[in-house]
Amino acid sequence: MTHSKKVIIGLSGGVDSSVAAYLLKKEGYIVEALFMKNWEEDDSSEYCHASKDLEDARAVCALLHIKLHTANFSAEYWDEVFENFLQEYKAGRTPNPDILCNREIKFKAFLDYAITLGADYIATGHYARIQYQDNYPLLLKGVDSNKDQSYFLYAINEYALSKSLFPIGGLSKPEVRHIAHTLGFANHKKKDSTGICFIGERRFKDFLSQYLKPNPGYIETLEGKIIGQHEGLMYYTLGQRQGLKIGGLKDTASQPWYVAAKDMNRNVLIAVQGYHHPLLYTTTIILKKIHWINRTAYKDYTLQNLSAKIRYRQSDAPCVLSTNTTKEEFIVTFKEPQRAATPGQSIVFYNEAHCLGGGIIDSFIPQTLSKP
Repeated sequence: MTHSKKVIIGLSGGVDSSVAAYLLKKEGYIVEALFMKNWEEDDSSEYCHASKDLEDARAVCALLHIKLHTANFSAEYWDEVFENFLQEYKAGRTPNPDILCNREIKFKAFLDYAITLGADYIATGHYARIQYQDNYPLLLKGVDSNKDQSYFLYAINEYALSKSLFPIGGLSKPEVRHIAHTLGFANHKKKDSTGICFIGERRFKDFLSQYLKPNPGYIETLEGKIIGQHEGLMYYTLGQRQGLKIGGLKDTASQPWYVAAKDMNRNVLIAVQGYHHPLLYTTTIILKKIHWINRTAYKDYTLQNLSAKIRYRQSDAPCVLSTNTTKEEFIVTFKEPQRAATPGQSIVFYNEAHCLGGGIIDSFIPQTLSKP
């Protein structure tokens, strides 16, 4: 089977996009690849893997006999992703730059560039699927529930989705590695990239302090008792236990301490004891705006019958969506309490396998202390 359609695949040098490129060629598409550089880093740095990734991408293209383009989107990444990342941390929030990178770089800058190269579609190695309903492209979860990446794709628009292909969305990770091994790809055992791409393997604290000045302060209990010192509010996220360095306090239980809130005005970190402390749980999350992938298709679903997740590796939880027109807010009410809803992170809505869209958590209402 041959296509007259030209696809440019974003080839990272990893096993997922490499197998995706092979599958596209197998299906008969005219396939070319693009290696994107999104972060300006000295290639001699111990943290930078760009040169090795490019080498792996070239090796795959040589095996598949496809042309490899390279493009530098570092300026766009800085303006559209990284500056937002810094502003969010400065405001005491915890952003997810991968979601913004998908929206602004992979499914915007890359898409625009690919079209100038004559592409009909772009493709990536994401574990997600696209299905058409009444000419609307719907974003579906990947078949492999352990690798499904629809959470990171909720912010892309309908047009970008209509111009995209996800060749490995119907496969599991072991199947993808098996195909790569069978084809003789040198990267078939390559470790999955984790964390934020521009930080790499270095310590998050070391990286962030290069751009934002740390402002140390006190750690307090709910009652205002000083129990320790923090190194800067930007280094902590809600629900965090590690790194608080609180222990052996007089007149307190032996339970571990967790970050419950940030008092930005006083530069104080509020900590509570116990993983199940009520202040760490909520059934009510507030959003300022929501992005629906399909502005028309989502209306087919009652907003009283949704599920959502407030972090990537989490099961979908039943919820109801309502609006507060006075405050121009969206209110998400979960049937079961959710732990550590973190401002700056994303909440993503689903109807079974269909990813409808999502938004960024602005705030939440903690459970009252009287509740168990």
